[in-house]
Amino acid sequence: MNQDYPIGTPGTPWGDAEKQEWYARQSKQRDYGNDVIRRIDHLREQFDVETYGELNYGAQSYPLFVVRSRKWRTDLPTVLVTGGVHGYETSGVHGALYFLETEAVNHLAHFNIIVAPCLSPWGYETINRWNPEAVDPNRSFKPQSPAQECALIMNYLSKHQISPDVHVDLHETTDTDNSEFRPAKAARDGTTNTNWNIPDGFYLVADSKRAEPEFQRAIIETVKPITHIAPADEKGCLIGAPMVQEGVIEYDGKGLGLCMGLTDARFVTTTEVYPDSANTNPVECVDAQVAAVRGALEYAAQAL
Repeated sequence: MNQDYPIGTPGTPWGDAEKQEWYARQSKQRDYGNDVIRRIDHLREQFDVETYGELNYGAQSYPLFVVRSRKWRTDLPTVLVTGGVHGYETSGVHGALYFLETEAVNHLAHFNIIVAPCLSPWGYETINRWNPEAVDPNRSFKPQSPAQECALIMNYLSKHQISPDVHVDLHETTDTDNSEFRPAKAARDGTTNTNWNIPDGFYLVADSKRAEPEFQRAIIETVKPITHIAPADEKGCLIGAPMVQEGVIEYDGKGLGLCMGLTDARFVTTTEVYPDSANTNPVECVDAQVAAVRGALEYAAQAL
C-alpha cells in the first residue's frame, strides 16, 4: 500500500502550517442543506426538532439538529442514534434519517427516541473523516474536547439530563480509508500505517467495558437478511482487532474518546458497513443501518 502523502515530512508530525495546507485542499462536494436539513424539516410533523448548536468554519455556518420523540415520557427508556460523526460516512447520515422516516414510529410506545443525524456537517460536505482542524471527532468525545462537533452534542445531552439506555452509532468504511485517510493520519502523526485491512461486509464494534454479547448478536442476526456480515481475516481479526463473535469486535469506547463512549448506556454499539464491496451497494447499506437500529431496539425492549 502507498504510504506517501503530499503534505508534510515523513516521520514528522504536522504543525499548524501543514494542517492549514491540508484544510486549503478541501472543497465542498455535496450539500448539507439539501441532503440533510431538508429531510429533517420534513420530519417536523411527527417529531420535535431542536437546534443544539452551530459550527462556524470560515465563511460557512452549519446548524446542528436533533430529532426527538414529541411525547417524551420519563417512564420510558431512551434510545440515542448518532450518525455522521465521520462526515464522509454517507450511510451513517442517511441511515439515521431513513430510520426516522420509516422505522422510528414503530418504537415510540417503548422508547423515547433522540437522533442526531449528522454531527459533522463540514465533513459531510467535503467528504472528510476529520474536521477543519484535522481533528478526528471519533477520538474526541472526552472532557474539554478538541472538537466542537463532540463538545456541542455532549453539552446538549448534559444540559437536558438525557441519559440513554441504548446508543447506536452509525458508521461505514470505504475504500478511501486506504487511498486517503490512513495515509493522511500517518502523515499528520508522523507515523507509519501498518493496518490496511478493510472488512468486506457489515460488522459491529462493541464497547469492551459494556460488551453485552447477546445484544450485539441480535443486531447481527437482524442485519443478515439485508447484507452480508464481514468475515474475519487470516488472523481472526477485523481492522486488527480480534473478532469475539461473528461480525463483532471490541474497543474501549470511553478510553479512546469514541462516540459510543458518549453516554453510559447499557446497550451500545457502533455499526460499520462497506458500500464499496462488490457484494452490496449504497442503498443496501442504508437499509442495513436501519435494520441494525431495529434489531437493537427489539432486543432492548425485551431486556429493559
